[in-house]
Amino acid sequence: MENNGGRLTLAEIRRRKAEQANNQANKASGTVLNSNFQGGASKVGVPKTQTYNSYQNQQNQGFNGYQGTGRGGYQGGYQGAGRGGYQGGYQSNYQGAGRGGYQGGYQSNYQGAGRGGYQNTTTPAQQTAAPVKSEESKITDSLKKLDINSDTKISNEIAEILNSKSISDSKVHIEKIIDTLKESSDIVKEFVDLDLVEVVKKVCRTKNDIVVRESGILLITQLASNLISGKNPNEAVLADLLPVCLDTFSDKQDQLKREGQHAIDAIFLQFNEVSKVSYVLNKCLDYLKFSSAKWQSKIACLKLIDQIRETSQPDYLEKTFKQTIPVLCDAATDFKSELAKKGHETLLNFVKVLDNLDLQPRYELIVDTLTNPSNISNCVKSLASVTFVAEVTEPALALLVPILTKSLNGSSATVSQEQLRQTVIITENLTRLVNNRIEIESFVPALEPGIKRVIDNAANKEVRELASKAMAVLNAEDEEITLANGDKFNGKFTLEEIEKILVENFSESFSSKQQLIKDFLIQFATLAANVNDYKALKNYFSNFNSSETTEKFVKEISGIFDSLRGSANNDEDDDGIEIVNADFSLAYGSRMLLNKTKLRLIKGHRYGLCGRNGAGKSTLMRSINNGQLEGFPSADELKTCFVEHKIQESEANMDLVTFIAQDEELQGKSKDDISNALESVGFNEERRAQNVGSLSGGWKMKLELARAMLLEADVLLLDEPTNHLDVANVQWLQQYLLDNTNITSLIVSHDTGFLDTVCTDIIHYENKKLAYYKGNLHDFVLQKPEAKAYYTLTDSNATMHFPPAGILSGVKSTTRAVCKMTDVCFAYPNAPKPSLVNASCALSLSSRVAVLGPNGAGKSTLIKLLTGELVPDSGKVEKHPNLRYGYIAQHALQHVNEHKEKTANQYLQWRYQFGEDREVLLKESRKFSKEEEDLMAKKIDDGSGYGERLIEAIVGRQKYKKSFKYEIKWMHYKPKTNTWLTKEFLLEQGFHKLVQKFDDHEASREGLGYRELIPSVITKHFEDVGLDSEICNHTPLGSLSGGQLVKVVIAGAMWNNPHLLVLDEPTNYLDRDSLGALAFAIREWNGGVVMISHNSEFVGALCPEQWHVADGKLVQKGIAAVNSSSFEDGGNENAHGLSNAAKAATPSVEDADGEFLKGVKVRQKKKKLTRNEKKLQVERRRLRYIEWLSSPKGTPKPKDSDDDDDDEEEEEPVK
Repeated sequence: MENNGGRLTLAEIRRRKAEQANNQANKASGTVLNSNFQGGASKVGVPKTQTYNSYQNQQNQGFNGYQGTGRGGYQGGYQGAGRGGYQGGYQSNYQGAGRGGYQGGYQSNYQGAGRGGYQNTTTPAQQTAAPVKSEESKITDSLKKLDINSDTKISNEIAEILNSKSISDSKVHIEKIIDTLKESSDIVKEFVDLDLVEVVKKVCRTKNDIVVRESGILLITQLASNLISGKNPNEAVLADLLPVCLDTFSDKQDQLKREGQHAIDAIFLQFNEVSKVSYVLNKCLDYLKFSSAKWQSKIACLKLIDQIRETSQPDYLEKTFKQTIPVLCDAATDFKSELAKKGHETLLNFVKVLDNLDLQPRYELIVDTLTNPSNISNCVKSLASVTFVAEVTEPALALLVPILTKSLNGSSATVSQEQLRQTVIITENLTRLVNNRIEIESFVPALEPGIKRVIDNAANKEVRELASKAMAVLNAEDEEITLANGDKFNGKFTLEEIEKILVENFSESFSSKQQLIKDFLIQFATLAANVNDYKALKNYFSNFNSSETTEKFVKEISGIFDSLRGSANNDEDDDGIEIVNADFSLAYGSRMLLNKTKLRLIKGHRYGLCGRNGAGKSTLMRSINNGQLEGFPSADELKTCFVEHKIQESEANMDLVTFIAQDEELQGKSKDDISNALESVGFNEERRAQNVGSLSGGWKMKLELARAMLLEADVLLLDEPTNHLDVANVQWLQQYLLDNTNITSLIVSHDTGFLDTVCTDIIHYENKKLAYYKGNLHDFVLQKPEAKAYYTLTDSNATMHFPPAGILSGVKSTTRAVCKMTDVCFAYPNAPKPSLVNASCALSLSSRVAVLGPNGAGKSTLIKLLTGELVPDSGKVEKHPNLRYGYIAQHALQHVNEHKEKTANQYLQWRYQFGEDREVLLKESRKFSKEEEDLMAKKIDDGSGYGERLIEAIVGRQKYKKSFKYEIKWMHYKPKTNTWLTKEFLLEQGFHKLVQKFDDHEASREGLGYRELIPSVITKHFEDVGLDSEICNHTPLGSLSGGQLVKVVIAGAMWNNPHLLVLDEPTNYLDRDSLGALAFAIREWNGGVVMISHNSEFVGALCPEQWHVADGKLVQKGIAAVNSSSFEDGGNENAHGLSNAAKAATPSVEDADGEFLKGVKVRQKKKKLTRNEKKLQVERRRLRYIEWLSSPKGTPKPKDSDDDDDDEEEEEPVK
C-alpha cells in the first residue's frame, strides 16, 4: 500500500515480503485465518476478502493510506511503531507489535506473535499460548547486538539504557552504574575488567538511537565528575573517552554536541596543568593524526589544544614542540578549508609560546613557511639576517629544521647557490648555540643528509666550505656528564630512566598499578622532572603516597639536576654556612627570565653572576634587594645592600655626610660613624667637604660602598662595581672584598680581571636556569669552553656595524688634523685648582686614542673641551666647521631615561625630527646664559651705513680666505639689508655660541642628508648596532637593560654619520658579546675614535695612541702596537687607523696650523654682471685670444674665464 499515493519504502516492501512468506507457511501447516478477523493485514500475503470492509470504510473516509511514524512503521487507521515493522491497534480489537511483523489479538479470540509473521487460533478452545520473551532474553538480545558482554555487574543497566525511550529513564540507570562502580576498591581495575571504555564507545555508536547515544555521553560526564574526581591518578582512564566526546561534534543533533562539550569539560577538570600537557595533549595529537574523524570533530580537538595552551605554563608546552608542530602543520594544510584555517591559527598561537628573542619577530613567517613550502626562500633570507645569540633548544629546532631540511634537499632548479649558502650558515649558527647535545640529537639524522649533499654537489666553493663547518658542528661529540654517584646523565630524563626511579622509590605501590596508570605516571614525572618543577611532583605524588617516600623521590630527581648544575646541597667542598637556598622563578613583564631554578649562597663566598645582556642579572639583584624573590630570607634574617648609583639631581649640592645620613636605614648612625666609614674607603677631610654632584663616577661608587659598610650588610649586591673606577680604585675594591670574608657578595661585572681576582664561584645563566661552577672566571671557562667570549673579543654571538663616516670637505688625508687644542687651561667655578693646564693635542680621521688617568683627573673635561661642550678659560680649540661628533657621554643613559615611555625608534625620530640633534641643542653648554642673552641685545655697527643694529640670526655661511664669513639677518630690517661679517669679527664681539650653533646646524644638516628619518630606515640602523627590530619597535626604553640602552645611545650618536666617535666609558653595561661586537665595529670603522675607558683589554686591542691625564697635565705617550691577540680572529693589521701603529716614528696627526679649510670647495654667491660689464668681459676674452694667436707655438690656449679676477671683484666684508 502506498503512503499518500507515493511509492512504497524499501522497509515496507521487505516487511510485506516477510509476511507473505510467513502466511504461505501458515497455510501449508493448516492454519486458517479467522473469518471474523478485521484489521490491517498487508497487501502482500493476505487474501482480499470481505474481512477488509471495516478497514476500507476508514480508508474511504479520507485516510488515503497509512501515515507512518517511527522506523518503517505507520500510524493511520493503524498506529504503528517499531523498527522494521509496526505496532498497530484498531478500535481496541487489534493490537500488533514486533520487529518486521506484528503481534495481534482480536477480542481474546486471536493472538499473534513473532517476527516476520504471526500465529492465530480460530476459537478459544483451539487457542495456543504464544512464547513471551523473558526480561533476561531482552537484555541478552540488546547486548548481543552491540557485542557487549552480558555477564558483568553493569550489564543489566547498560541494556536498560539501550532500551530506554527517554533521557530521564537513562539517568536512573546511569546512577546505578556509578553506585556499583563506587563499591569497588580499585576503580581502574574495574574499568579494565569491565572494558568500560569500549562499552561506552559501542553505546555511543552513530547507528544507535539518539536517546541511547546521548545517554552514553551523560555516562562519561558522570564517570568524570562523580566517580573519578579527586582520586589521583585514576583520571588517566578518562583520557581514552575524549575521542567519543569529540565525535559528537560531527553529529547533526545540537543537543548531542552540547552534551559532548559538557563531557569534555568534566574530563578536562580532572587533570592538572602538568598532566594536561604530558597526557591529554598526546591523546589530542593521536586523534588528529590517526583517527578518521570528520572535520567538525577535528576542529573541536584543535579548540581543546588551544585550551591546553591557555591553561598551561610555556615551559611545559615547549617540551612538546617536537611532537606537536608536525601534527598541527598537517591540520593547517588539510583540504578542508575550515579545518586548515583553524589549524593555522592554533599552530601560530602554539608557536608564540616559545620564548626566543631571535625568532620572535619572525614567528608568522616561519608558520607560513611550514604550511606553504613556496615561502622557503623568503624565510631563509630573513633568518640569514639574524644574528643568533639566544640559546638554541629543541623547540626552536623543531620549528626551523623542517624548513632547513627542505631548503638543503631542494633541486638546483628551485634552490639557488645563495639560498644554499644562507641555509648552511643558519644551520651552523643554530647548532653552535645548542648548549646540550641531546637538544639536537634527534634532528641530526634529518639535517645530515642535506648538508652532505651540499658538500658533495654545491657548485660554489664557499658554500661547500660553509657546509663542511656545519657538518663538523653536527658531528661534534659532547663530553660525558658524570654525576656524583657515578651515573651518566645527559641533562634530560627519558621515560625509561624515570620508570627506573619510580620503581626504586615506590616499589610495590607503583608496580601493583595497572599499566595504564603506570604509563600516565611515567609521562607525568618525566615532563615535571625535565622542567624542574619539583613542587608539582611533590604535590601530586603525595596525594597517593606517603610524604616521606615522595620527598625521597623528589630529592633524588632534584639532586641529579643540582649535581649537574653544581648547586647540590651535599658538596664536600662547601665548608661554609648555607645562608640562602631558594627555589624560585623570575619574570619581567610577560617575559620569563628564570624558570624553576635555585639560588644557593654560602656565607663568605663571592659569586660572579654571568650572562648575556637582557638575561635578567640586574633584575635578579633588584628582586633580592626589594624582598620580592620567592624563598629568599627576609630582611630580619639576612640583610642585603644593593650597591648602585642612587644620587638624584636634587641631592647634588649636599655634602657627603649629609647625603648618607638621610638614608632611612641609617637613622641610628652618628655623623662621626659616617665620617669614619667614609675615611675607611678613601675620603679624606678635603674630599668629605665636597658636594655629591662634584664627585666623579669612581668616587660615587666608593660613596655607595661606604653606605653598605654602615648598613652592616650580610650580602652585597654589586652591579657593575668597576664602572667608572680607575685602576687604583679597582685594586682597592678587590682588596676590600678579599679582606671581608664574612660578607657574601653577588657580583655582576664584565671586567674579566676583576672576576678572576675576586670570585670564588661563578653562577651562569643557562636556558633560564642558574648553573654553578666552582672557582673564578678562568676556571669557569676551562669547564665550559664555549664561554671563551669572556676572554676574547669576538663578534660571533653579536655584531655591530657603524655607518661610514661622512665626507669632510677639503680633508684628503686621514692623518690631517680636524680638531686641535692649543695651550688650553680650564677650571670649574669655585674649584680650588684648574682641571687642565696648558693642554695641547690634535685628532685626525685616523686617530685611535685612549684617554687614561685616575678618577677625577679631568679626562671627561678634556673630551668636553674638544667637542665644544665646555669653553676654555684660555688657549684655543679649533675644529673643522663641518666636523660632526658622535658623542656618548659617561652618563648618557640619563638622557635616554627621560624617554622611558618611547620605543627606541620613536626616540630617534624625536631626536632628529627638526634636522638637528636635539640632545646637543638641549645641553647646558648650548643654552644661552643671562649674560649671553643680554649680549644679543647689544647693538653693533657693521659699517654698512645703517648704523648700530641688533643681530636677529645667522642665516648663511660662505668660505672666506682661511675662515668663514656669515650672513647676518638684522632685527627689524628686511632681508635685502643682510650683510656678511667675518667669523673673527663675530667672535671678538662675543657671539661664540651663536656662531657655534650655526656651525653645528650646518654640519648636522649635511650629515642627515645621507638618510631618511622613517621607521623602516631607523629599524635597519638599530639592527646594524645589534638591537633587534622587535625590541626597537615595540619595547619601551624603560623596559630595556643597561646594555640595550647603551646600544640605543650608540645608534643615536651614529645616525648623522659622524667623523669622530667620542666614547666616555663605552664598556659600562655592555656584556662580553656586545663588547666584542663594539670592538670589531670600531676596528673596521673609517672615522676617528677617542675613548675614555679603564678596561685595559678593550683599550689595548684598539688604541695605539694613549693620552694620560693627571694633576691637570696632559701627557701624550706616543704610539704603541695594539694587542691583536685580544681578538678571536687575531686582529686586522689593515684596519683603519692601525696602519700608523706599524710606523712608530710617524706621527698620527699632521699639524694643520689651523688651515682646516685648505681645499674646501664652497659654492660662492656670484655677483650678477651688468650689460657694460659683460661687454668688457667679452673684450678681455677677445684680447686674450689675440695674444694667444701671436704667442710662440705650443702655448696652451687660455680658458674663457674671469676666475683670476674673482678675488679683486669680491666685496670685502667688514673685519
